[in-house]
Amino acid sequence: MEKTWRWFGKKDKITLPMLRQIGVEGIVTALYDIPAGEIWSLEAILDLKKHIEDAGLKWSVVESLSVSEAIKYGGNDRDKLIDNYKISLANLGKADIKTICYNFMPVIDWVRTELEYPLADGSFSLYYDNVRFAYFDCMILKRENAEKDYPADVIEQVHALDKTITQEEKDQLIYTIIVKTQGFINGNIKEGDKNPVTLFKNLIDLYKGIDKNTLRENLKYFLTQIMPVCEEHGINMCIHPDDPPRRVLGLPRIVTDLEDIDWILKAVDNPHNGLTFCAGSLSSGIQNDVRELAAKFAPRVRFAHLRSTEILPDGNFIEAGHLEGRGHLIELVRIFEKTNPALPMRVDHGRLMFDDGDKDYNPGYSFFGRMFALAQMDGVIATVKNEIETKYCNL
Repeated sequence: MEKTWRWFGKKDKITLPMLRQIGVEGIVTALYDIPAGEIWSLEAILDLKKHIEDAGLKWSVVESLSVSEAIKYGGNDRDKLIDNYKISLANLGKADIKTICYNFMPVIDWVRTELEYPLADGSFSLYYDNVRFAYFDCMILKRENAEKDYPADVIEQVHALDKTITQEEKDQLIYTIIVKTQGFINGNIKEGDKNPVTLFKNLIDLYKGIDKNTLRENLKYFLTQIMPVCEEHGINMCIHPDDPPRRVLGLPRIVTDLEDIDWILKAVDNPHNGLTFCAGSLSSGIQNDVRELAAKFAPRVRFAHLRSTEILPDGNFIEAGHLEGRGHLIELVRIFEKTNPALPMRVDHGRLMFDDGDKDYNPGYSFFGRMFALAQMDGVIATVKNEIETKYCNL
């Protein structure tokens, strides 16, 4: 597997020379300064590509060429936005960048309630707490009929929490859920925006009347429109699973399990309609066995995110170590090395370790934590390749 790393452009505190020294082969990045819906010019793409290649690396994957909300909910301007998307795709193809990771999650990308959850060894991980997320939804966002979406015992705990939670804790939930984990990904709400809760509620309101079937059909429409460009330029679109793979904030989610992924790949049955296999996202859903999913969909996997989660007895989940948890990354490497040994993979959501904590990295994108995970995965990949070669030689 090709060892890649998500890098946030020329302003990233983690530099390309640092990445080359730790064994990174390919870069996963995007034109982060261009808002969703606007065209990526060929000139801007080539400039960033040259910058990466001058450091002795390659631009392997785009993550992400963001899909505008209006495309997802089927707004009046979606065809114009899809036309812009097609131009950006063509420009990427002309620059010989052929793998595009994207998601179709309405409004909110990955969801966590705590960004620095302390672990016994002194490092920190990302964490999702059911009760605190329900509290955000019901008591801070005050979404209409939100309480109906949660079990009675969770709502009971929400009301108990309301008696003890501080304003500082409320503000931290808002910052964590709406701002810090979203701004650097989709730009819907950024640090410094006033009234983020109101802005967030307005975005959610755009999806009134949009159910799972409608969102599915909007994805199918989008993919059908862009496939001719993908075929012309040899571009692989790789949809990212929902994180977590469940309905949140009353919004439909359509990439949550085997049935969802199967529907997407069959709805637009084109080899350029592929999957980003994110073991972390999928493993945080109790309904998923990632080994089963990898074995079934390996022929359509074009990119892999190697991380793992552990679901706790109360339904909360934590980012687990890369050799632990429900991600079963060793088995996934065995599957992917046999089916596509050139598959780009990146380690994802590393812990905060050593002096990562004072660098203000994007959540989940520490240096030392990801470097540690990359070293683990590098060893796994080397071991699996040796297993395969030894077996072949003994035939």
